[in-house]
Amino acid sequence: MRWLPNVTRDDLKADFIAGLAGGIIVLPQGVAFATIAGMPPEYGLYAGMIPAIVAALFGSSRHLVSGPTTAASIVLLSSLSVYATPGTADYVSLALTLTFMVGTIELLLGLARMGVLVNFISHSVVIGFTAGAALLIAAKQLKHFFGIEMPSGGHFHDIVMAFGDQLGNINPYVTTVAMVTLLSGIAIKRWAPKLPYLIISMVLGSLVAVLIQHLLGADVTHIATVGALPANLPPLSAPDLSLDNIKKLAPTALAVTLFVLTEAVSIGRSLAARGGYRINGNQEFIGQGLSNIAGSFFSGYVATGSFNRSGLNYESGARTPLAAVFAGVLLMLIVLLVAPLAAYLPKATMAGVLFIVAWGLIDFSRIRHILLTSRRETSVLAVTFFSALFLELEFAIFAGVLLSLVLYLERVSKPAIRRRVPDPRLPKRPLVTDPSLPECPQLRIARIDGSIFFGSVTRIQETFDLFRENRPEQKHLAIAAQGINFVDLQGGEALAEEAKRRAQMGGALYIINIKKGLWDALEKCGCLDEIGANHVFQGKSAAIHAIYQKLDKSICAGCDKRIFKECQAEFGRPESQPSWQS
Repeated sequence: MRWLPNVTRDDLKADFIAGLAGGIIVLPQGVAFATIAGMPPEYGLYAGMIPAIVAALFGSSRHLVSGPTTAASIVLLSSLSVYATPGTADYVSLALTLTFMVGTIELLLGLARMGVLVNFISHSVVIGFTAGAALLIAAKQLKHFFGIEMPSGGHFHDIVMAFGDQLGNINPYVTTVAMVTLLSGIAIKRWAPKLPYLIISMVLGSLVAVLIQHLLGADVTHIATVGALPANLPPLSAPDLSLDNIKKLAPTALAVTLFVLTEAVSIGRSLAARGGYRINGNQEFIGQGLSNIAGSFFSGYVATGSFNRSGLNYESGARTPLAAVFAGVLLMLIVLLVAPLAAYLPKATMAGVLFIVAWGLIDFSRIRHILLTSRRETSVLAVTFFSALFLELEFAIFAGVLLSLVLYLERVSKPAIRRRVPDPRLPKRPLVTDPSLPECPQLRIARIDGSIFFGSVTRIQETFDLFRENRPEQKHLAIAAQGINFVDLQGGEALAEEAKRRAQMGGALYIINIKKGLWDALEKCGCLDEIGANHVFQGKSAAIHAIYQKLDKSICAGCDKRIFKECQAEFGRPESQPSWQS
């Protein structure tokens, strides 16, 4: 409704080219992911058809491509293998049922406007997650890039160590094909960026492989290809929504939902940041939910945002969600018409393409900016990045988000509390923070910048205690509250308790420049009665005038500072003008 009417002919052309690249790349990946998930190979292709189209049309990201992923496939296998044997009809039925349940939960979360959860994924988390996942993608392609036998699963360090053990077994012919793909893609992207460099590099790599095979023979080169794929469209299917299945799969469905939503939204936010736009979390939840619901009726298992294909989609120049729609439609056509030709597509070529995609996903300029400007954000970036490399991708997101929240709470739990004094050098004597200016011996004025809630109450109470211990003669305390936006019950009670202590000292607590929201919160919790409504002021002048009337005039008479206008009006200017008034 929002973007489709604005699609131009140039957009269609760019999206079609990106969709074609996406449709080709999902061929070997879909089969591999289905195998990982314990599903028949063709189900990986089915999961990249209808779900990708529905997610693109109903989501909010321009570049996110949904479908089968490594992580989702692993989660599916670990969740369902305890109930049925992988690859069997019962296992497939459970996978379809789980997919429907996950889609339903995603849809309900979107309709309940829970997309606000996206806001807790900070930009540093996205940058670190993207960089870590990009390196992991490249590492998992090392076996295909160099033509060696090694496990591509596990964590980054496991893959690198296994690769180190196989350095002596590198296949030069496979590596040549991969390098031709990689270097041609880089060259075309740099010197002819308008051309579909990923598709051209795949074609060039495939031609080089065919030529080497023809000259030396397959027995010598050992160049592995994707292999022939089944030429079928996704058949209709139906989840088994029996009460027994729902009860059995409910905990798994909730866990899988949280994981795949986090993965999809993180990828969507990452690409949106690079593309200069924002995604709507609620709409993305809805799109992912409808995608999986539709997939369960078209033989697709749990689908979510794919880092490989979404990154490829972005790097290929996609402009609108039509690119993902084209990818799903073209995948159907490719499966019907071109699937046998996949036997000529080398795995080394696919590895070279994914190397290019992985490099493009790392945002070096923003990483450098974060490293140079913020230690807090650097720690979040580092934790997310290294968690993605050495732990699990989904844990990396959770770790980054958790650390972001911890650092945020640590920051807001220590609101700035500054000493304020009237500035006699200016006509209206505004309250300023200037250590060279004297303060009233009976009144302490302090400005609090930050919310007063359960997390910050301890620091505020400790500061109040220091005020009383260090300057007990200052029996009156005025809080400049223009920097306070929120107070909860515990915060209101802390202010009320301080008002009682000041009253016991013979003074009082005052609140200056109060906002309506703060007034309403104090009134609602009953703390305003303890503080006293006549001790709360909306302006400085009225507050100072009222507070001055309650000061001990005998002390005022012996004071030569004349802090307030009221002091000068009643007792005149000091005999010797202090240096701060000159």
